[in-house]
Amino acid sequence: MTRKTSLKDIAQLVGVSTTLVSYVLNNQKINRINKQVAEKIREVARSLNYQPNQIAKSLKTNKTFTLGLVVSDISNPFSSSLARIIEDEADTYNYTVLFGSSDEKLQKSQKLITTLLNRQVDGLLIAPPEGAEPQLAELQRQGIPFVLIDRYFPDLKTNYVALDNYGAIYTAVQHLIDSGYQRIGLITFQTSLITLQDRKQGYLSALKDNHIPIRKTWVKELGIGSIEADVRKAVSDLTTGPKPVDALLFASNTLALYGLQQLNALHRSVPEDIAVVSIDQAEAYNLFQTPITYIKQPLLEMGQLATKILLNAIKKNNTITQANLEGELVIRDSTRAIEKEIMLMN
Repeated sequence: MTRKTSLKDIAQLVGVSTTLVSYVLNNQKINRINKQVAEKIREVARSLNYQPNQIAKSLKTNKTFTLGLVVSDISNPFSSSLARIIEDEADTYNYTVLFGSSDEKLQKSQKLITTLLNRQVDGLLIAPPEGAEPQLAELQRQGIPFVLIDRYFPDLKTNYVALDNYGAIYTAVQHLIDSGYQRIGLITFQTSLITLQDRKQGYLSALKDNHIPIRKTWVKELGIGSIEADVRKAVSDLTTGPKPVDALLFASNTLALYGLQQLNALHRSVPEDIAVVSIDQAEAYNLFQTPITYIKQPLLEMGQLATKILLNAIKKNNTITQANLEGELVIRDSTRAIEKEIMLMN
């Protein structure tokens, strides 16, 4: 069996101390080390295929330099984009990220958290499913650093980074109203998560502030069991009958994708027959004949900030940081003010 290259081996070849080699390979005190010497050390380390002893390093620092990330569904564009941003940000601090999907299930969320802690991650970034408060309270009791991302629970005093969901949806509805739409339907999930509750409240407040009567039939709250079939029915209910809505607001990109498929099946033109707004972008929107207006979440800021907050928490910084970031309404053709254009032409 080939003996593993050590710091001492590199030091002897370069003709410097083992301590100096350690400083260079761990990026410590770089400004105080001759650049040519540092490059020679790295060159020798590469030629000898030096691999750091992570176990020894962990024992010495009491850290594994790994973070755990729990998202709802890594196949969702929102989750995968966020995971990549977190991975890149963590890498700048020499951290590696391990991640998995909870599928919005408490049991799977707990299994992932337990597995990640057994791998001795230094901290956790979690997009928690509905009802996860006891899991998070237990992490607090154990003193495990964590940051909630995208979601949070008002009754738990925890670090979190999320979208200002109320403000984002309010802005979207106001845009629809300003564009001449009055009968605005909302398709969302039936959940107690504050994320979705704030989106619903932003929708209701915008209608109320514009003196538009709120109709319960305009709001469709769906379970997560059979989304595709439920979205089809909700879109059909809202767009047919004697008083169909003239605009649809989808509270997630998953709902929007199924909703757009159903609008196609019903031969509804966007925005001529109905305007559409979604929260979050999806590449599949580009396949739709009309560019879709959507609320752009500040993913880069969200991922980077959450990672930095977690790393501070790992350093035993006990300050609680809670951030609700502003979204951006990206206006495209799906909310074009058709009626106003016709009036200007006449």
